[in-house]
Amino acid sequence: MNDFSISMALVDYIPVICFAIAAFILLGDLYNKMCKGAFALFSAGVIDVAIAGALKATWKLLYATGTCDFEALDVMFFPVQSIGFLLAGIGALLMLVNKRGKTSLLAVAPPVLSGTFVFVGLMVAGLGIMDAVLCILSAKLKKPALIAVFVLSFACSLCMGYLSSQDFAEASMNWIAEGVNVVGQGTLLIGVVMLHKNGLSTLRLDRGEQA
Repeated sequence: MNDFSISMALVDYIPVICFAIAAFILLGDLYNKMCKGAFALFSAGVIDVAIAGALKATWKLLYATGTCDFEALDVMFFPVQSIGFLLAGIGALLMLVNKRGKTSLLAVAPPVLSGTFVFVGLMVAGLGIMDAVLCILSAKLKKPALIAVFVLSFACSLCMGYLSSQDFAEASMNWIAEGVNVVGQGTLLIGVVMLHKNGLSTLRLDRGEQA
């Protein structure tokens, strides 16, 4: 039996909103740096992640209000979010090795896998790649302090990977996980906003300087 409260469910929307805002800013700033295939992967990935998080929070809210226990929204969370992070990470990585306009990218089929541990691994791998790319962009903009922000965000994601293996039926574990997630996605948003303010949209990746 899950021990969710309405306040807990509402707090679960905070990291979702933070990630969605950060993703929206990145989509605008990185569009002119990505080939069509890379941008498609990155945009599909971050949209998957945002939708998965929103649906998981909605499941908690429906459960907490006594409306219903829509288990499918919970069950789909790890597969959709994990593959989303992986696609976003691949798209971000391809941005560094492909110039916009090239079409050499082959279609990437989502892996068909099962098991929570596997999906946690995909999520961490995708997030690791995406955060690594953001760290590289921070260095190119000569803002090394932002690297620490993205490292903290990734560290929180690693903690979420561990917490996912714990018993979430207890309210205390849910509050801890939500706190870690809020910090992780909040620092991601802060880092992305600072990159945007420091000229990420005009950064030229071929020379590492602003246009």
